[in-house]
Amino acid sequence: MTMRAALLALLAAGGAAFAQDYPAVKTYVTPIQISPRVYYVQGKPGIASAENEGFNSNAGFVVTDGGVVVIDTLGTPTLGNELLKSIRTVTKHPVKLVIVTHYHADHVYGLQPFKAAGAEIWAHKAAREYLDSGEAEKRVAQRARDLFPWVHEKFKIVRPDRWLDERAAFTLGTTDFEVYHLGPAHSPEDAIVVLPREGVIFAGDILFAGRIPFVGEADSKKWLERIDRLLAMKPRIMITGHGTVSRDPAKDLGLTRDYLVFLRQVMGKAVEDFVPFEDAYKRTDWSRFSKVPAFEAANRINAYGTYLLMEKESLRKK
Repeated sequence: MTMRAALLALLAAGGAAFAQDYPAVKTYVTPIQISPRVYYVQGKPGIASAENEGFNSNAGFVVTDGGVVVIDTLGTPTLGNELLKSIRTVTKHPVKLVIVTHYHADHVYGLQPFKAAGAEIWAHKAAREYLDSGEAEKRVAQRARDLFPWVHEKFKIVRPDRWLDERAAFTLGTTDFEVYHLGPAHSPEDAIVVLPREGVIFAGDILFAGRIPFVGEADSKKWLERIDRLLAMKPRIMITGHGTVSRDPAKDLGLTRDYLVFLRQVMGKAVEDFVPFEDAYKRTDWSRFSKVPAFEAANRINAYGTYLLMEKESLRKK
């Protein structure tokens, strides 16, 4: 038996008990207070890796008189458990609800401990296609390779208890919440969570701070439109999917916006001039963004996805 197989057997032997299924992490998931009721935890720069134990995204929570609302749950079950423990250092109120901004691995693989604790899971209905297509299972296999043993072959994706439409509004305790569907942008199901009295928006991955956004096959044209819609809401504070909290959203959305615009310009010109992708990529001066964290991991994928998107947009114009 290989060492990997032996460790899987050891993990499986623990049965359903969460602590026995996934090993501990050295990472500290420390809550940062933004306002009297709002907290978030900040992942490390770059992509999820064994070195950062999968902790590269943000999550947040809101403490109300009626319980806790959590927004996203980080990228592994262990990190989700650490987030749950960090919430319990702040409040004894139970976690009533988890709102998923989008179903990418680094934001939802921490759902298991919250589900086990009795929380209800909400996400926008556009995530159904991803969850039902087989792509979600392919991503589990990839994560099991890259983040073993914190994600392994026995990991199961937690699906929502409630599918959201374009808007939902509710009050828990005395705190008002509004949830809006802003996809497709970074993903088809992108949702934001607004606390209107606090002037706070949880923006998910519509806003990346301090790192190159992952674009992949996203519709960058619509993503740019959604950024403008976010700014029109004039939030006081915006909690990002990655990077530091934004207290100047108009300024901090600049990196994401400028990068998307640049991708569309250079790849769109290549398509217009019938330049093959490989040649276009080599000829492009990437120095404006090359020092930003996650550039090496994400930029080529982003550029190729944008090249294909610009081809589709060009064909639609004809």
